[in-house]
Amino acid sequence: MVEVLNWEKLLSSERERPSSRKIQQGDSIIARNEFEADYDRIVGSSSVRRLQDKAQVFPLQENDVTRTRLTHSIEVSALARSLGKAVGKQLEKRREFTPNQTEELAALLQVGGLIHDLGNPPFGHYGEDVIRNWFNTWFESNRILATHNIVLSEQEQYDFRYFDGNVQNLRIVSKLQTQNDIYGANFTFATLGTIMKYPWQSDQCPNGKNKFGYFKSESALAQKVRSTLGLNEFVRHPATYLLEAADDIIYLCDDIEDGAKKGYIDWPTEFDRIIKNLTEKQQLTPELSNLFDDIKAKTIDSRMGHADRETAQVRNFRNFVQSFLFRRAVEEFLNRYNAIMSNDYTQVKDLELLKCESALVDELKRVTAENCFSCQEVIALELEGHRVISTLLDIFVPTLIESSGKDLSKPKTYSGKLFKLISSNFTYVALYPHNAEAVKLEDQINDLSAYERLLLVTDFISGMTDSYAVDIYQKLTGIKHP
Repeated sequence: MVEVLNWEKLLSSERERPSSRKIQQGDSIIARNEFEADYDRIVGSSSVRRLQDKAQVFPLQENDVTRTRLTHSIEVSALARSLGKAVGKQLEKRREFTPNQTEELAALLQVGGLIHDLGNPPFGHYGEDVIRNWFNTWFESNRILATHNIVLSEQEQYDFRYFDGNVQNLRIVSKLQTQNDIYGANFTFATLGTIMKYPWQSDQCPNGKNKFGYFKSESALAQKVRSTLGLNEFVRHPATYLLEAADDIIYLCDDIEDGAKKGYIDWPTEFDRIIKNLTEKQQLTPELSNLFDDIKAKTIDSRMGHADRETAQVRNFRNFVQSFLFRRAVEEFLNRYNAIMSNDYTQVKDLELLKCESALVDELKRVTAENCFSCQEVIALELEGHRVISTLLDIFVPTLIESSGKDLSKPKTYSGKLFKLISSNFTYVALYPHNAEAVKLEDQINDLSAYERLLLVTDFISGMTDSYAVDIYQKLTGIKHP
């Protein structure tokens, strides 16, 4: 018999390194739970700050028109917290939750929302595609690996062939975030469990989508997290469903607002088309019909100019749809609660909270796909990202794989200079297991496996902001981008 999930375990405050915080019962000065502590220790970090220089969809601009990864993450964090509180209050009514657990769930989702995109490489999701495609080509050619008699396991190869920013999140917060600390931000296991969207390794992938939750390098940590939280094989933390819904709700609506404000979406036309398409497909439910009637009934000040009225209309649409999807996500979570808490992957393997409104979701995705993702501005950004990231991988991967520790440790050599460009914190984490006092730097580097060297490269490149990636590219190639 499968043991069902238990919220006392799921909201575990255990950390890989025990917390040094000493909080007295009833302390009126420090009155935060462990997940609020997680949020406070990451909100001012360099990893979060870098998100302001990473594109969401459109290239970064010096105005407030479009969202960055940072503004997106802030919005997801706020909505996720509200989802947690709404679900918690309903579970309190069922006597399955305490008020304290509601606050903990809300705080857990708040920090999860803030950090859910930390691992995304520069140039949006296309940057992930570039990294994946580059490694697939590189492993297929296999010249360097064969020449140096290097063998990587299937899982080690898949970690790079299927590279995903969500997976990199776990490396950042558990290892890479804090200078000179191998535990990174040392988050609670509950927070780590929540951000593992696909809680299995790259050579397992039960969903057939080449999506996974942790690299081989974090396998031991992932298993410890899952064991502590009481999660069976492939089973998500329940909060992950709410975090996923918050992310989807925000980007589905925000991308439309950004596209309309930039002039790529003729909003009155697209609004009518959404209703027309749903009607023709017989997918215009009474709930959706009422939603659209409410949106139409929202008055716009006639004194506004045409452009401002259209901006107000699309913002109203965003607000109404987000509220609607928020309610539906809460309802679906509660409707599927027994399956979610069953600790049985077969009952939830296809569960996504917003599938209950798949018709509306598909229409929202269509609007941005047809009007935004194919616009010249986005295409130009992706082409730039492809050239920059591919070139950096062309330079750093062969250097790290082919060079000896002696060459990499000497700053006067070409390979040594490249090695010095890599963040010292990344190299510290990579070399830590080989960092005995009596061992020279070159010997520590020689001890690095090919897998560890490749991780060092992807840590470095995926951690770059858009502008820093371009800057490094220009300095290494001598090619000036416009």
